[in-house]
Amino acid sequence: MNDKALFKLTSGLFLVTAKTNKDNGCIINTVLQVTASPVRIVIAINNKNYTHDMVKETGLFNISVLSETAPMDLYKRFGYISGRDTDKFSGYRGAAYSDNGCLYLTEYSNAYLSGKVIETVDLGTHTLFIADVTDAQILSYGEPVTYSYYQTNINRAPEKKTGNKSGFICTICGYIYEKDTLPEDFICPVCKHGTEAFKPI
Repeated sequence: MNDKALFKLTSGLFLVTAKTNKDNGCIINTVLQVTASPVRIVIAINNKNYTHDMVKETGLFNISVLSETAPMDLYKRFGYISGRDTDKFSGYRGAAYSDNGCLYLTEYSNAYLSGKVIETVDLGTHTLFIADVTDAQILSYGEPVTYSYYQTNINRAPEKKTGNKSGFICTICGYIYEKDTLPEDFICPVCKHGTEAFKPI
């Protein structure tokens, strides 16, 4: 099977944010409106992500709809590191709190949606959160980024060039894991594929 065929599905990239004892967020590619009355959405988050645990605990989150102007540094900050041991919002000024107490991006985002979880579905590697939309605001009128646009225009050569690096590279998105051993349960922080997608550098 060629996993890259899935890149042809129309999907965007989003920042989902939550708050417990600290603010956190991660990049996801699954946000869908499922009903208009009431306004409900579903999001899927990998259950190894710290943000997943925060949303499950509080039932509250925001979705920032990323725009094509979002730079690679934003994807690195929110997609390449774990919030378990890093404060992703430390020193970051392009965010504000909505009424639900969670942050949303005030730059590089077309809109934000606030969600309140009403049901969860265990999908094995991910949890599907079904949520009522409690607020929604338009922030700009640029084009929202699609996964295809990200692969073609944002995730370019510097992320895929290995230089003198050692470790393992994801054959799907180009993420580099710079350690001698790849854990058996490792999940790519960018495209969420498992160890089967990695090859030694």
